Amino acid sequence: MALVEEPTAAATLASPPPPPPAHFVIVPLVAQGHTIPMVDLARLLAERGARASLVTTPVNGARLRGVAEQAARANLALELVELPFPAGVDGLPPGIENVDQITDKNHTVPLFDALKKLAGPLEVYLRGLAARPSCLISDWCNGGWTAGVATSLGIPRLFFHGPSCFYSLCDVNAADHGLHKQTAAAADDQEKFVVPGMPVHVEVTKATAPGFLSSPRWEALWNECMEAMRTADGAVVNTFQDLEHQFVTCYEAALGKPVWTLGPLCLANRDVEAMASRGNKPDVVQQSVVTAWLDAKGTDWVVFVNFGSLVRKLPKQLFEVGHGLEDSGEPFLWVVKELEVEAPEAREWLEALEARTAGRGLVVRGWVPQLAILSHRAIGGFLTHCGWNSLLESIAHGVPVVTWPHFANQFLNERLVVDVLRVVVPVGATSPVMVFDDENVPVPWGDVARAVSALMSGGAEADERRRKAKEYGEKAHMAMEKGGSSYENLTQLIESSGKVVAKKG
Repeated sequence: MALVEEPTAAATLASPPPPPPAHFVIVPLVAQGHTIPMVDLARLLAERGARASLVTTPVNGARLRGVAEQAARANLALELVELPFPAGVDGLPPGIENVDQITDKNHTVPLFDALKKLAGPLEVYLRGLAARPSCLISDWCNGGWTAGVATSLGIPRLFFHGPSCFYSLCDVNAADHGLHKQTAAAADDQEKFVVPGMPVHVEVTKATAPGFLSSPRWEALWNECMEAMRTADGAVVNTFQDLEHQFVTCYEAALGKPVWTLGPLCLANRDVEAMASRGNKPDVVQQSVVTAWLDAKGTDWVVFVNFGSLVRKLPKQLFEVGHGLEDSGEPFLWVVKELEVEAPEAREWLEALEARTAGRGLVVRGWVPQLAILSHRAIGGFLTHCGWNSLLESIAHGVPVVTWPHFANQFLNERLVVDVLRVVVPVGATSPVMVFDDENVPVPWGDVARAVSALMSGGAEADERRRKAKEYGEKAHMAMEKGGSSYENLTQLIESSGKVVAKKG
């Protein structure tokens, strides 16, 4: 047997210490739809041996405490960094630190003004670290105030954009080719325009044209964010190659910098606890009721209805949704926000609906663990507002969708899943509906019933839609597994951190 020579003491002393793990500082926007995927990204980085620091504010930090505790139990290097929220901001009541806390639209701009004042505390935190981080990843909407900090300290910076790559490419092309100005000048909200530079034909109207923060009140912030996007070292997108390959390639070319596709990030949540928390404290009793109700249903039996964290339906539109679900004849699980049924007439009406549909329908008030519900075998369809997180969670679990876009990127997300992926039935919404004025653009109950029935019915078209959805779900899981495109992209990102200037293939 060959003998292995033991290293000498001198050789042992001469061995250099292992390099410290790559350190990513992640700065989400204070809105649940933006925070959740970046929390998932932080968890993935930590699971792959990197250090991840999530930068937020005290109110938002309290929501994420469970995430930090889960990471600690798993011995992951994931930490929360709470920056003090600026006090005394004109027009912003005390205690509001998240978009979903806003009940008056006049508080939205002051909230974003307050966020800009976090640049100083962020720089203090970064300068106080023993070593500079490898990379800073900030939400696209935070670019204006994080870019200067990263430049000042010489830290590579990526921007994270929450929508689909399809949407992001539309937005960049619209800006580069002057489409924003054309749509803004249109007299008719439904006049059609073709988005230039797209690998597929894409039509938008003035009402559905791309553009975050592009209304007149937001011009300065939009310009800051666009400039920060142009000067970043690259982009991180929550998607995967098999879903959006052609749009990723074109987006990378349009930006002239690497685009790291790392999703679906929701699949970082692999256990019941992770799927049930996701930045919120679940109601354990309510969760058990929902699970028991679903457990009693057949496979692909129930349509799940949830409109995200921001959409708030006023009574008139709430009635249309409820009557549409009732008239569809399909089993449904419907999430209604507490604010939506504050009015006595809305509460009484909902109680009557629950009585009429008892057994077939279940109405849940408040927040629910959407990811856990979508992963349940009983869910056979999803009526959604077309936020990218919701669409991607549905795609990742092979669930076909009824689309009902409301604002921002949602109409173009719908175009992707309707025209390209073909896994949905549109409800027929054509105009944006903002958080506080959805009484102005009602969708009639007949359209809700038609779309839900079409989604959940049998027949060749419905079967093909369901087959495609299952196929995309399988590809989503493959992308996140070792050897998959998203898994390997994350490997490359960690290995190149500190430089973040090149990406293979």
